[in-house]
Amino acid sequence: MTQLVHEPNRIVTPVAAPAAPGLLIRTLVTVPLAVAAAMVVQRMVARNESAAANHVYGSLLWGALAASFALSLLQRWWAGLRRWMVGMWPIVAAAIVTLTVWTSITSGFRWLPLPYFPSPASVLQSLVEDRELLFDSTWHSLLLLFGGYTTGVVIALVTGVCIGWFAPARYWGMPILKLLGPIPATAWIPLAMVLSPSQLVSGIGLIALSVWFPVTMLTISGIANTRASYLDVARTLGAGRAYLIFRVAIPAALPSIFIGLFMGLGTSFLTLVVAETVGVKSGLGWYLGWAQGWAEYGKVYAALLIMAGFFSTIMTILFKVRDRVLGWQKGVIKW
Repeated sequence: MTQLVHEPNRIVTPVAAPAAPGLLIRTLVTVPLAVAAAMVVQRMVARNESAAANHVYGSLLWGALAASFALSLLQRWWAGLRRWMVGMWPIVAAAIVTLTVWTSITSGFRWLPLPYFPSPASVLQSLVEDRELLFDSTWHSLLLLFGGYTTGVVIALVTGVCIGWFAPARYWGMPILKLLGPIPATAWIPLAMVLSPSQLVSGIGLIALSVWFPVTMLTISGIANTRASYLDVARTLGAGRAYLIFRVAIPAALPSIFIGLFMGLGTSFLTLVVAETVGVKSGLGWYLGWAQGWAEYGKVYAALLIMAGFFSTIMTILFKVRDRVLGWQKGVIKW
């Protein structure tokens, strides 16, 4: 909710209004109620789970219940926490309800066949049992993803700026880009395994190739579509070629470049998993294939949860960088 502040001779600005007491109370009780329902369902289906899985999942639910009560008390003195809870508490409650439904249809009613659809308690138990191997796999995946993504972005920015600005580079570069760019990076896996000196280098190269095409294309588009009026004004003021490229064209192309960065991040995730499954002998993709080979589907789901967690975290960080760099767009372009 927002309220408008009117003052003479001043621009009207929206100011966030405090949440109504009734709305705040209803929001605060959603998570404790959802956790309580999850605990009841888990108690009802406990006989279908192992003692270790029941203990780990029960501890998680008790911890969630205690944390929800503690945060509900702290929000009385912490306005920032209160705003966060009003916005995020319904989503947290929905996630807990989803776990409850998942428990009901797996351990409770047995509607989904085992071992392909384990319960949340089994997945959490697998996550705890294999935490050391999962941590090592996550670290290797992050190293491979960071190396490939960074390499691909750097090469793509250089080629995109050159092709977008210089006519000779565009003449020779666009045919190569149109020929090699549409080929999926995963199609190069057999060749990369033969030519690369190591599996790590081949993985980094494949991820860099998957990032290179979308970032290059969007950089070319942004550079080539820089407004002529910006360039004319800069030339009138005596700007040279380097100034026009680095101080005019590239800043004007940043919205398009960030779109390419997001697209490249998505393709890099896909290439990372495939590259680890086929060639690299470590990482979450490798762990996923290994667990599936042993029919340990609880571990498969644990790896998928970790992938979702760190992929979404990386995406959120990129959003924050975009918001910081393109802060001038707020109010001009709807994000």
